[in-house]
Amino acid sequence: MTTAQHTQTRRAFIKAGGTLLALPLLESLGMQRPLSAAVQTVTPAPKRMVFLGMGFGVTEESWYPDPSQIGEKYDMPKVLTPLAKHKNDLTIIQNLYHQYTVDGHFGSTFWLTGANRYAVAGQSFHNTISVDQVAAEQLGRETRFTSIQLSGSNLGNASDGHGPGLSLAWNRQGKPVASWQLPVVAYHRLFSDDSAPLAVRQQQLAEQRSVLDVVLTDAKSVQRRINKTDSDKLDEYFQSVREIEVRLAKEEKWMGVEKKKPQNPIREPAESLEGVEEMRIMYDLMVAAMQVDASRVFTYRMPGDTMLASLGANMSAHNMSHYAEGDRQEVSELRDRHHAILLSDFMDKLKASKSADGSTLFDNATIAFGSNIRTKHSLTNCPTIVAGGGAGIQHGRHLVMDDRKTPLCNLWLSLLKGSGIEAEQFGDSRGVIDELFAA
Repeated sequence: MTTAQHTQTRRAFIKAGGTLLALPLLESLGMQRPLSAAVQTVTPAPKRMVFLGMGFGVTEESWYPDPSQIGEKYDMPKVLTPLAKHKNDLTIIQNLYHQYTVDGHFGSTFWLTGANRYAVAGQSFHNTISVDQVAAEQLGRETRFTSIQLSGSNLGNASDGHGPGLSLAWNRQGKPVASWQLPVVAYHRLFSDDSAPLAVRQQQLAEQRSVLDVVLTDAKSVQRRINKTDSDKLDEYFQSVREIEVRLAKEEKWMGVEKKKPQNPIREPAESLEGVEEMRIMYDLMVAAMQVDASRVFTYRMPGDTMLASLGANMSAHNMSHYAEGDRQEVSELRDRHHAILLSDFMDKLKASKSADGSTLFDNATIAFGSNIRTKHSLTNCPTIVAGGGAGIQHGRHLVMDDRKTPLCNLWLSLLKGSGIEAEQFGDSRGVIDELFAA
């Protein structure tokens, strides 16, 4: 073989075996070695927080674990047995309370705030910011919706244990944050793109800004001529306007950005859904919203009357809550069991949903389930379940705190700090619950 033939043959071999033999990376020629799969950086999945309020308390005889069974070795109460498969991933806490809540008809109103209703002299109602909105100020910066508030389609009136308003969420002025009451409304807000042309939507936004400008000009013109009481009211008004401006700015940012579709597409819910089926779809919508990162903070104020009706019960949630032995207690336990079933299914779906970094939605979510009312209209020992890996809690345990010594706000502060939210105090908190983070 001649030298030329040898060279040609060698080149043909190298070309054919190019997948086995390659020129080494020469940094001096600008060639950079790609990161191997082992060292490539993946953005960690975001933290998420979910607050699920049931409003009317529980059947205390069958909902709470035996208080003498503390730690890992406790028996799951009979109405919570649907959650048994998730026992290692949740924590049940007893003896949390709100020291300022003295009216059993306001169980949901102050559940996430811990506020003193009579804190302002001369006023019969006062509230403060809820824990979800504190979280949303940080976790909601990069999402289309800063937070998502859901509520049942039929919550009853103020005398049924729910108090005023439909939302569990309250802003920094102690005003309720609007909620979506129907699954079909939530579905379209989350996944349906606006059919109006972009130019039309931009014009609508400009008109809203124009109205705000006029309103602010009028308000500022009277600011110097009012007393302190009116000045405080005007300050609240200005803050509300600022919140609207922030919302409009966010709408403008996301305008024209196509809404993502979840991993498992959801059909448009029927408007007639009520009770358990309505709740199941709301849970599914929260999972789907997390999958597309539409929001990272959720509250859901669950229905009472329609839930019971869907279970075949012929009584109101308020009447049921005043149970004694007999039919009303049986309905109360049936309600509790279905809450556990729905929560268990929700956890299943979060565990089955993978994030880009390989973790699951459940690994990075914090779920708080409970009520400000224990049972009937009793306000001590708020029923409380916490689940998910987002706050770093050591789960699989039953904790019993000292009676009337641990504010529920201690839990809210613990969940905030565990989720990376900057907060040194929340409500009447006295500190974090150290037991949550120590096995």
